[in-house]
Amino acid sequence: MTAQQSKKIAEKSKSESGKSTGDGPVRVAIQGYEGSFHQVAAWTFFGKSVEVIPCATFREVVKRASADGPETGGVMAIENSIAGSILPNYNLLQQSQLHITGEVYLQINQNLLVNPDVKLEDIREVHTHPMALLQCMEYLDKYNWKLIETEDTALSAKHVHQHHSKHIAAIASTLAAELFDLKVIAPNIHTMKNNYTRFLILDNKQKQDYLPEADKASVNFHTDHSRGSLARVLTTIADEGINLSKLQSFPIPGTDFKYSFHADMEFDELNQFQTVINKLKNLTGEIRVLGVYKRGQLNQH
Repeated sequence: MTAQQSKKIAEKSKSESGKSTGDGPVRVAIQGYEGSFHQVAAWTFFGKSVEVIPCATFREVVKRASADGPETGGVMAIENSIAGSILPNYNLLQQSQLHITGEVYLQINQNLLVNPDVKLEDIREVHTHPMALLQCMEYLDKYNWKLIETEDTALSAKHVHQHHSKHIAAIASTLAAELFDLKVIAPNIHTMKNNYTRFLILDNKQKQDYLPEADKASVNFHTDHSRGSLARVLTTIADEGINLSKLQSFPIPGTDFKYSFHADMEFDELNQFQTVINKLKNLTGEIRVLGVYKRGQLNQH
């Protein structure tokens, strides 16, 4: 990031108040580059003063977030309302010792970005991540542009800016346009307008006490694989008045098609969750609480 872009973030931080962490400045690892949707999610949760540590891969995010050091954790996409679950990220989470401390639901708005003096008829190529191309294909099909897949939406925007490209556009966020002095020549070009990505907020430190306002939890458990064992677990959860908002199965490595389960539970009071966990300990071969946190809202962006 250039000094000018850093100054923009600092100025924006002063003018827009975010969520206070109570512990001073926060540094978190994100997948992608400055201007990515991961950075928008980090700003949404922590506030604009958070410092993001860009990582090329989700595995690197987990590694950086898990290490002892100035980073307090990470932000990682876990599912999308159109594309579904990001299964490799569930596996990375299960293999780590990270704890989920929050979540952000971010509406993904894709925009066509160009340098300030570029007109629509000047564009010959569009560069962006393959997923963004798919999300915007109905709009892109109207033009005879060459579509180039890249590793990151924000990085595409950065390259358009750095190379002063007149014939190349990028698809990325409005934050990327702001950071890299690009013009939004066509806003909201994605086909599906109700497109949300859920991001997990990860911490490498175990909290001693659950937040009193917590109303959601993520757990991973194994059943004993006897007949009806999963049904007994699900019935116990329902009997305690808990909503099971997510249930995802994963094969257990080294076994003959045995599975573990990731479950997201929503509840009204913490004692509901604590009661059901105590009961599930007798119904599961192994159970791990990945995090207890405040439920995210769909209208955050």
